[in-house]
Amino acid sequence: MRFGRTYEEFEVGAVYKHWPGKTVTEYDDHLFCLLTMNHHPLHMDANYAEKTTDFGRNVVVGNYVYSLLLGMSVPDVSGKAIANLEIESLKHVAPTFHGDTVYGQTTVLDKWPSKSKNDRGIVYVETRGHNQDGTLVCVFRRKVLVPTETYVKERGGEQPGRPELKEQGSKRWPVSPRPPV
Repeated sequence: MRFGRTYEEFEVGAVYKHWPGKTVTEYDDHLFCLLTMNHHPLHMDANYAEKTTDFGRNVVVGNYVYSLLLGMSVPDVSGKAIANLEIESLKHVAPTFHGDTVYGQTTVLDKWPSKSKNDRGIVYVETRGHNQDGTLVCVFRRKVLVPTETYVKERGGEQPGRPELKEQGSKRWPVSPRPPV
């Protein structure tokens, strides 16, 4: 299964449709708010949202929507990344509500080799998130430092650090088993 891309594998204009989407639950939203200490009643208090906002219901916190889309893009965009260099822009275009399903896709806008090291390059992408009705809810642009094929080969291939497995009867055991506990 593919997990990220090397610099050579990115093509300007390519569009990656991230799958699957994610249906956002009230629990997801509230947990994210509590973990990040964002206790705004628009996200946490249904009575407040119903009686005092234009939406009449809780709105999913925007940073969760952004984080969800960023995570969705990892297998297609930054799974091999050396670093996320910059989030250039982030726009919340429309609200996301509990029960909405978010889908993402990323377009490669540009790419160029690193000026300081020849075994990596910078990929400039835009990720867009839509809900189940096709409404654009979030858009962001970022620059990702990704390895070249040479970098990957020199550092152990596609899955560096993964242990080699050896057969023993009908069971599979790691070459270097963990010591007994």
